[in-house]
Amino acid sequence: EVRRPAQATPDPVPEGKRTKIINPFWAVFSRVSRRPFRDRVIHLLALKNYKKPELLAHLQRDGIMPEDRDSLGKILHQVANMNGKDNSFSLKEDRFKDIQKDWPGYSEVDRQALEIILAR
Repeated sequence: EVRRPAQATPDPVPEGKRTKIINPFWAVFSRVSRRPFRDRVIHLLALKNYKKPELLAHLQRDGIMPEDRDSLGKILHQVANMNGKDNSFSLKEDRFKDIQKDWPGYSEVDRQALEIILAR
């Protein structure tokens, strides 16, 4: 029995004409993960106070480099105040000037919350 190679079926969509389906989560993830690590910390702390393990977990979900992880303590010292009662970190008042209202990691709800926070 002689086997013949399968005939290639023509692709109905030419290679250059394919549209790429992008999951909105991954689009935001890639835009945020490329931003400076310090800015990512500042923008998270602008919305709420975090304990260091919570902040680290959130940053890891967004993608974090090993060298960034090692510098988190130094960055927190520069941009945050520590609340001794619950060991949480809040953004220093003078760092609110660094906030970008159109930060790609913010949802519409986050942007509305930020408006209220900045109005104070």
